[in-house]
Amino acid sequence: MNKRRAIVTLLITVGIAWGSLATMLAIGWAPKLGLDLQGGFAVTLVAPEGTEASTLDTAAEIMRRRIENLGGVQEPEIAVVGDRAIVVQLPGVTDRDRALQAVGTTGELSFRPVNGEYLTSPAIEDPDGDHPDGLDPVTGVTLVDDVTMRAYLYDQNEIFVYDVNGAFLTGADITDAQVQFSQSGVSGQWVVVPEFTAEGGEKFREATKVLASYPPGDPRRQLAIVVDGVVFSAPAVAEDVNPAEGLDPNSVVITVGTSGEAQQEAEDLAAILRYGALPTTFERERFESVSATLGEESLKAGLIAGLVGLLLVAGYMLIYYRSLGIVSFIGLTVFGSLLISVIILLGETQGTTLTLAGVTGVIVSIGITLDSYIVYFERIKEEYRKGRGLRPSISHAFESAYRTILTGDTVTLLGAVLLYMLAIGQVKGFALTLGIATVIDIFVAYFYTRPMTYLVGRGPLGDGGVFSVKGAMGKGDIEPSDVELVEVDA
Repeated sequence: MNKRRAIVTLLITVGIAWGSLATMLAIGWAPKLGLDLQGGFAVTLVAPEGTEASTLDTAAEIMRRRIENLGGVQEPEIAVVGDRAIVVQLPGVTDRDRALQAVGTTGELSFRPVNGEYLTSPAIEDPDGDHPDGLDPVTGVTLVDDVTMRAYLYDQNEIFVYDVNGAFLTGADITDAQVQFSQSGVSGQWVVVPEFTAEGGEKFREATKVLASYPPGDPRRQLAIVVDGVVFSAPAVAEDVNPAEGLDPNSVVITVGTSGEAQQEAEDLAAILRYGALPTTFERERFESVSATLGEESLKAGLIAGLVGLLLVAGYMLIYYRSLGIVSFIGLTVFGSLLISVIILLGETQGTTLTLAGVTGVIVSIGITLDSYIVYFERIKEEYRKGRGLRPSISHAFESAYRTILTGDTVTLLGAVLLYMLAIGQVKGFALTLGIATVIDIFVAYFYTRPMTYLVGRGPLGDGGVFSVKGAMGKGDIEPSDVELVEVDA
């Protein structure tokens, strides 16, 4: 390596490292923080025994699409764990109940004919002794069984009871759903407009033919729209609908309401219908909540630990390796800039989040890159003590040192890859940052450490006093020569 080539290589490497980080920070990009650093919650959902792996994978993907539809969630981590569990981690979530509904709601839609309805008293909450537990005391309908059902609608101080039959059609007959604000009525209302398949549209038309055959005012003209046992509405077929023709499926709407939360409820319902029902039911096994304050404290503790460790190591390198310690210290800033830049870039493009385990991986990676410097510097000492001059020792030492660095980093990289493939949850974050750091260390060793050490060895810090490179070499059995007999530029 000649001096000109070393300078150009060094400037390009440092420019890429420092420049990329400065650019990302200038445009407002920063690492996306995970659940344990930003706050949020995690929930474990368990499927019934015997659920197939493909069913769990499908459910996890549907949950992911639903959550992304909510907005305000940074990279939901949804992973299948074991034989029948799905772990959902949602950092930065503010509306916990809404997100839980999105991941835990099966989303099973059905359109069911109403056999009859009647109004009862709040004092008679259980007219037939089959009143299910957990009913919303204000509003909501719960279905009792699967075919012939009794549904209770609580509305303030009144209880409506519906008897409904088997479904005319289900969510499988819907291909899309859109939210609209209907101007009908005095104040307007939020509605969901479903789009049926060709077969589903024909089923809907036939269903309304049956309902339209009953006289106006008959409760049997009603069609209950049911999602996961909750009746969103039970509209009656209009009086002008011809029983011979039925209702146009392209004109059907699901009325949600006019309340302050109606728009959000309509959007959630549309997301469930749009992305389909979960292929199986889930029970919530465990729920964990992490406050933003606790996450901030964890991040602060991790950064302090990393900074203290960095300063201690930098001080040691300066004392032991003199001017070479400056090489390693600047190299750590190059290494760190590249690592943080990659983490930010992955966050912006792939939604990857930085967790506390990932911060641990970053701290461990400091040791990895410092090992590379120590291997190289000790090789220089060995060459120098064998009788080579300082400059040839620097050039010859890199070849053998880089082979050692490459071998060690390859083993570490393989371990990180295996850990990422086999681990779950936050351990993946540790493996990811460790793997990225290992690749960057190989890059930095060749394109920064080599030319930087080469230039320092040829400058005033090469052999000019106690703090010089030569001053850190110590003494060996053979006194090295300061005369270079042969040097070949590579």
